[in-house]
Amino acid sequence: MSTPPPFLDDNQIERLSSLLEQRAVPFKGLNLEALDGFLSALVVAPASAPPSQWQPQVWGGQVPRWNDEDEALQVQNLLMGHWNMCAARARFEGEDLPDHLAPLMWLPEDPEQAEDALAESELDVGRDWALGFFTAVMLHEAEWDKWLDEHEWIEEIFDLLDQLASGERIDPENPGAPPAKVTYRERLDITMELPAMLADLNRHRVDALTPRVPIRRDAEPGRNDDCPCGSGKKYKKCCGLN
Repeated sequence: MSTPPPFLDDNQIERLSSLLEQRAVPFKGLNLEALDGFLSALVVAPASAPPSQWQPQVWGGQVPRWNDEDEALQVQNLLMGHWNMCAARARFEGEDLPDHLAPLMWLPEDPEQAEDALAESELDVGRDWALGFFTAVMLHEAEWDKWLDEHEWIEEIFDLLDQLASGERIDPENPGAPPAKVTYRERLDITMELPAMLADLNRHRVDALTPRVPIRRDAEPGRNDDCPCGSGKKYKKCCGLN
């Protein structure tokens, strides 16, 4: 049995994207960008999910039948290689994220192009990624809700992702007002912050799942017990005098 790669190269990314377009998207499954958001949410989630739980979601509810075991293994390695890449991205602590760990997200050829010069389909930067993220959140909805209730900074991250998914922003100072449209430039700014958001969530996940070992203090000897220092005296006439 072959081992999944630590990340996907360009050819593997193209192969996985093609498989998703053929076998997942027509059945309301995930495209490549949505899968990247989906797996990113899973690797930083407050609870773990085995492949048997999340992989059917990728394909729209049911894993396809592959031609043979070899093809099934190839697809499995592509998915787990993508998982490994997302996990490595979330663990990355440096300033400059390596290109091979960058979010797999469609961007215009010229991101600096003026918004009014872009086609309508080019304006929804990050939408599919955020929708994939929230699809994974639903697998552990109660656990995420607990984190959101306890940590305002996580709620702020979710608010930004919701702006990508919905294209709308609600003014917290005037929640009754009609939502404002999220501009193309604002979308780009949010997507540039995604690796840092994932790193923050991953650090919190690791901290939350790290067992807390209480500091045990040895019980103090009784006054008439032998002193633990080995003097041969009673504790009350030795170290217990201090």
